[in-house]
Amino acid sequence: MTDALVVFTPSGRRGKFAPGTTVLDAARRLGVDLDSVCGGRGICGRCQVEVSAGEHAKHGIVSAADHLSAAGELERRYASDRGLAERRRLGCTATVTGDLVIDVPPESQLYRQVVRKEADARTVEIDPVVRLYYVEVPEAELGGSTGDLRRLREALASEWELDQLEADTSVLPALQPALRAGEGAVTVAVHDGSTITAVWPGLHDQAYGIAFDVGSTTVAGHLCDLTTGDVLASAGEMNPQIRFGEDLMSRVSYVMLHPGSEKELTRAVRGCLAKLTAELAASAGVERTDVLEVTLVGNPIMHHLLLGIDPTPLGGAPFPLTVDDALRMPARELGLPVHPGARAYVLPCIAGHVGADTAGVVLSEAPHLADDVSLLVDVGTNAEIVLGNRERLLAASSPTGPAFEGAQISCGQRAAPGAIERVRIDPETLEPRIRVIGTDAWSDEPGFAAAHVTGVCGSGIIEAIAELHLAGILTTDGTIDGSLAERSSRVVADGRTFSYVLWRGEPELVITQNDVRQIQLAKAALHAGCVLLMERYGIDGVDRIRLAGAFGAHIDPVHALILGLVPDCNPERVTSAGNAAGTGARIALLNRAARAEIEDVVRRIEKVETAVEPRFQEHFVGAMAIPHDVDPYARLARTVRLPKRRVASSERPQRPRRRERRKA
Repeated sequence: MTDALVVFTPSGRRGKFAPGTTVLDAARRLGVDLDSVCGGRGICGRCQVEVSAGEHAKHGIVSAADHLSAAGELERRYASDRGLAERRRLGCTATVTGDLVIDVPPESQLYRQVVRKEADARTVEIDPVVRLYYVEVPEAELGGSTGDLRRLREALASEWELDQLEADTSVLPALQPALRAGEGAVTVAVHDGSTITAVWPGLHDQAYGIAFDVGSTTVAGHLCDLTTGDVLASAGEMNPQIRFGEDLMSRVSYVMLHPGSEKELTRAVRGCLAKLTAELAASAGVERTDVLEVTLVGNPIMHHLLLGIDPTPLGGAPFPLTVDDALRMPARELGLPVHPGARAYVLPCIAGHVGADTAGVVLSEAPHLADDVSLLVDVGTNAEIVLGNRERLLAASSPTGPAFEGAQISCGQRAAPGAIERVRIDPETLEPRIRVIGTDAWSDEPGFAAAHVTGVCGSGIIEAIAELHLAGILTTDGTIDGSLAERSSRVVADGRTFSYVLWRGEPELVITQNDVRQIQLAKAALHAGCVLLMERYGIDGVDRIRLAGAFGAHIDPVHALILGLVPDCNPERVTSAGNAAGTGARIALLNRAARAEIEDVVRRIEKVETAVEPRFQEHFVGAMAIPHDVDPYARLARTVRLPKRRVASSERPQRPRRRERRKA
């Protein structure tokens, strides 16, 4: 019989093969991406394919289902036990008998892609650092001196071309029981092509990983299927370190005042990770021992405390990191209740105040692959800023303080049900409309009456102050105009200044002059950091701005621009990046090449220390005004009617307190 032409789609690779060649063998010879864990034994089902029947003029062949051999005993048994969709065949058992066009569906591709939903985001190729291999190990012979581990290594080298493998010590106690239970057949997990980290009897095709974002306020985890890239469960928990201090510098101060207490903070955060691991596994219905890989990101202080490192040097200049490189270690060293051989990967830090969480943002948003100049801002107690494109990247941190999280605001609170998150103020009547977390209706709509208003969260504070400015209640220099008390009972005297009553109820919520000043200080510090990087880069505008982090995800871009939180930009180009740090951790979990990529990018990022830049204070003073003292925000003004510049006070803006400037 003559050789048959076999064409694989979607790759388009083609070749001629002798009748009797399995589809899997043909794919391997052509370098076609077709998965298999069992090594062609017809038991894992990863190599499923479909015949694209009909006349294919492009390839000059007629393809038909009967150009594959009939299903054999192995394939029928697999279909009976685990199910096989109509028209699907197992590539490892089906053999070529004639010309074929074979389609490899996405779920059968070893290096499948996950497309992130954001229109401007990259795709993620699934290529985890840990892989599963099924192997049959010859039995030990009486009088033979070859140990089980050596015979396992030899079998892996013979069947999978995996040479010179090391073995994690946790594998040794489990090896002989697995070989006995599997009658010589076992599945092993191999980490980075070099180390056996787990062993199971028979075929085992479950492999999972967890991506953790260790924040100062909350810790979040995402359990992923390492084969498909799917997120099977997500969970979050308040960081238990909060009892040692609301913000990061408070925790550093605690360690300074209580030498050795970093161990206590380390135990707290590791305990939180352990709890989340158990919750994630239970929620997804998977065994914790099937979790084989963990990735972690966090700001520099959380990074150090997670690793059991004293963070106090980060509390003062020159803010030295103990380690800034990416770290690889057994997950058991972090106290995680996963497989004993599981590995953990901690993304690299960028600088003393720009941590692994920002590296995660960079990996997620990929400014280093773009032509447009992007400004990435992770808004929090300490704002991390990255500016640039494929040609050059700069990074800095800016001491915004806790005002954006509701601290130091008279009616402020963390984001929780009942917190005001949206505000609109009528410029004619000066009456407000609000919306609270947990209720879809606005305050002037049916259904709101049942809402319990408790305070104002960060996004609500930003919108309230921006709306006060749009309504003419707040002047350019940030003063509540007391003359408007004649027009509205919402404007009330408050000592030597005035306040605005945002909510009349129990409790009554009032925006005070001091609240406005706290937000001005915070936003001016962030704006100054952004402009400082733009000045260093040599540009006066950016192509797009991405607001990252849990807080950034809830900020309305237009109100952020009205306030002057970030430099002027086309509002349509100011968007939320969501939890980009956590997404970066997930990319590193699912793609081994991404780890080398971010390690290389981080080494090339130029670090700018705002604390020692003489121009920072100048930019800070200009940014105290709303939206800015000298920048007219012309791009914003094309879509939003901004009030005319109006100054009602000669009060000089305050310089950021020294302690705030060192927040990390």
